[in-house]
Amino acid sequence: MRRTPKDTEESARIIGRRGLILGGIQLAFMGVLVGRMRYMQVEQADEFRLLAEENRINIRLLPPARGLIFDRNGVTLAENEQNYRVVLVREDAGDVDAVLDRLRKIVPLAPEELDRARRELDRLSPFVPVTVADRLSWEDIAEVAVNAPALPGVTPEVGLSRVYPLETDFAHVVGYVGPVSDYDLTQGYLNDDEDPLLQIPKFQVGKVGVEARLEAPLRGKAGTKRIEVNATGRVMRELGRQEGKAGDTIQVTIDSALQNYVQARLGEESASAVVMEPESGDILAIGSAPAFDPNKFVRGISVADYAALIEDDHRPLANKSVQGIYPPGSTFKMITALAALEAGVIDPQETIWCPGHKEVGGRRFHCWRRGGHGWVDLDSSLSESCDVYYYDIAERVGIEKIAAMARKLGLGQRYDLPMSAVAVGLMPNKAWKRENRDSDWVIGDTLNSGIGQGFVLASPLQLAVMTARIASGKAVVPRLVKSVNGVEQPAPPAPPLDIDPDHLRLIRQGMYDTINSRDGTAYGSRIVADGMRLAGKTGTSQVRNITAAERARGVTRNEDLPWERRDHALFVSYAPHDAPTVACSVVVEHGGGGALVAAPVARDIVLQALYGGTPPLSAYPASQRGTIRTRQQKLILRDPAEFTPGRSRA
Repeated sequence: MRRTPKDTEESARIIGRRGLILGGIQLAFMGVLVGRMRYMQVEQADEFRLLAEENRINIRLLPPARGLIFDRNGVTLAENEQNYRVVLVREDAGDVDAVLDRLRKIVPLAPEELDRARRELDRLSPFVPVTVADRLSWEDIAEVAVNAPALPGVTPEVGLSRVYPLETDFAHVVGYVGPVSDYDLTQGYLNDDEDPLLQIPKFQVGKVGVEARLEAPLRGKAGTKRIEVNATGRVMRELGRQEGKAGDTIQVTIDSALQNYVQARLGEESASAVVMEPESGDILAIGSAPAFDPNKFVRGISVADYAALIEDDHRPLANKSVQGIYPPGSTFKMITALAALEAGVIDPQETIWCPGHKEVGGRRFHCWRRGGHGWVDLDSSLSESCDVYYYDIAERVGIEKIAAMARKLGLGQRYDLPMSAVAVGLMPNKAWKRENRDSDWVIGDTLNSGIGQGFVLASPLQLAVMTARIASGKAVVPRLVKSVNGVEQPAPPAPPLDIDPDHLRLIRQGMYDTINSRDGTAYGSRIVADGMRLAGKTGTSQVRNITAAERARGVTRNEDLPWERRDHALFVSYAPHDAPTVACSVVVEHGGGGALVAAPVARDIVLQALYGGTPPLSAYPASQRGTIRTRQQKLILRDPAEFTPGRSRA
């Protein structure tokens, strides 16, 4: 079939259009190739020439600045300082032993440092820089730089190292950092154990406290730099840099001035104290004594210093405020009383006879006052701390309701705080004993639990939470982190406790009379300043069994016993009684009586918190003011100038 002229013309037009499109695509492709070739041959000529000459461009990690930690007022608790060091890259060094021998003649290197460096160089990839010498002087770094041609693979660097300006005050709270260990890599708190930063020898990560629990946000993200080196490995210039992301800034709820006072007041006792706001749950101070200097761990603690810490029977490395668990003793009696009131098994005006003991099942359960208290009601049972009263009501209400009330008031719980080894304590019941002791619960267990002895264990933190909940009537939860990068961390409002407010008022009145009634066990630790009256409860928990023979001849006084066999002294309190703003718990290990040892400490701490500094002597009873003045003068406190907000070296 013949094609018409019109068909022929249309075909030619289509072919021509397709040819133009194809030609355009080819032309564009050629243009891209030419442009790319020009970019590579002209713009990147120097870089590719270097790459062709024995791979002389290195990429190195830039460790980020670790996040800073501040107190609630902006005082620096953990910061970074410049640290001069020397690193070595095995693939650039050639003969490593020869380079190390030359380096040793320039800067002082201990034999153990050299051995450690050689082990790390053999273990790690050849391109990973290994820190050979740390914390060098500027003169040493300058000497290394001058001799760089003779030290292939060696680079002097300026890095950052952690420092804790308030030293012992925050050792147990903030914690400290140290080089990454194999053990650290097995722990979940590092989150991403494939982070290349963790492979850098001597890279510091949190070991305990806030530093460890908030490791991921504090660590930040690594940056990189591209450097040009010559044939001997000497750095010629920096070709490019991508900065990393600094770690987050953390602000905690603690007041550093109050924390300093708490640590000073606890002194060298084996003791702890927790101070909270009853309405918000913010922790204002959380001390554990004796303490230690965390800077020694960052710099490398000596064998002698570490041995002294380990061998000290007062356990300075342990954070007793959250790790220590103790029988709460009579500080537990508010729980037993509330359980009985809520169950309706007692009337506040009901009196119970205390002859000094209670017999149950042929066994005698003793009161701390050998001759007994006589007739006592709820209020006097608290203020005078009558054991027999609580044996009686514990038997009536039963362990299950006592345990439920204890958990409602904060015992037997682990709080989600960024601190190490926060203890859960122990609030036992029948099921617990069957599962853990393979035996049935007996009435004696209930009576012992009713006065905070037996299997019951609580930490100072939990006792402070219990006190804050009684004082506020709210289910407050302790809080330690106030803000992150300046953004306030929301604290949901605490719901009201599911406890009759009238019952809580009765307990508060008993705690008030404990301190302000002449018959109260803590009358000697009262506050006389108007509007600042203290309410609280003493506690003394036994750490040994007292035999019948010892009771017959007279119980040995605590001061006549070896230190480790003495009772623990406890005291919980809040103030002001009418409008609480501070709740406090104090535990002195093997201190003896709570009224004589723990109560005066707690009163001083509470007054320091209420006044925001040293309280006037007029807040104390007139007869005690001379003693208090002498005590205040003996306390070694930090200069207020050290608590200047925002100080940082990073």
